[in-house]
Amino acid sequence: REAPEPPVEPIVVEEPMPKRSVISQSVEGRKIEAFTYGQGETHLAFVGGIHGGYEWNSVILAYTFMDYLKANPEALPENLTVTIIPSANPDGVYKVVGKEGRFTASDVITDLPLGTGRFNAHEVDLNRNFDCKWKPTGTWRNNTVSAGTSAFSEPEAKAIRDFALAQKPAAMIFWHSQANAVYASECEGGILPETRALMTAYAQAAGYPAVDSFTAYEVNGDAEGWLASIGIPAITVELKTHETVEWEKNLLGIKALLKYYRK
Repeated sequence: REAPEPPVEPIVVEEPMPKRSVISQSVEGRKIEAFTYGQGETHLAFVGGIHGGYEWNSVILAYTFMDYLKANPEALPENLTVTIIPSANPDGVYKVVGKEGRFTASDVITDLPLGTGRFNAHEVDLNRNFDCKWKPTGTWRNNTVSAGTSAFSEPEAKAIRDFALAQKPAAMIFWHSQANAVYASECEGGILPETRALMTAYAQAAGYPAVDSFTAYEVNGDAEGWLASIGIPAITVELKTHETVEWEKNLLGIKALLKYYRK
């Protein structure tokens, strides 16, 4: 493996709460933003929209969590810091929303071809672009998709990598749709014990099935697997559809993780 590039220092915009950072830009120059709440020593990170507009509901779920923390600051234990990256693929979101920044379900353009907005502007599936069993092509459903020219060839994948390496969160949670389950992560060293505990806690609280591995088709080069390879627990929360946010269920799952890490 080639030595990783040095992490890009995020641009921090000073605001009272949350602290907003521009951690990178997409291929087309759109901001990839991170919003941080709290100042505790234990850091949790939540990521939405790595599959862009194809899974736009995962982005809205992230924004809904932000609204909840703003309205309920006491819900965050003092020993925790939470960072939310609501849209890890803003170019893909733009393809189905037609606007930048925050949006609602009513902004989404319907009747688009299947998969519109899933990839970045280089037509790369970002969740095949990480350094865990990476290869030039990946699989999505019955389709062969581009995984980039190398691991971390895409700026959006680099943004997640650099954030994780710089912040070293205790765990990362990725929101996707529509497999209706919570999945553990692994690369070549198996599932970390902490990962399995997080998967179980979130799934039981939210009422999703807990599943060790996604087996519908091969997945290589995924963000969660790469995190597992560097010792950071990561889980994938798959919403039931591409349109619903399932906020009440996911709030229970979030609360279970906050309780798990609360001192």
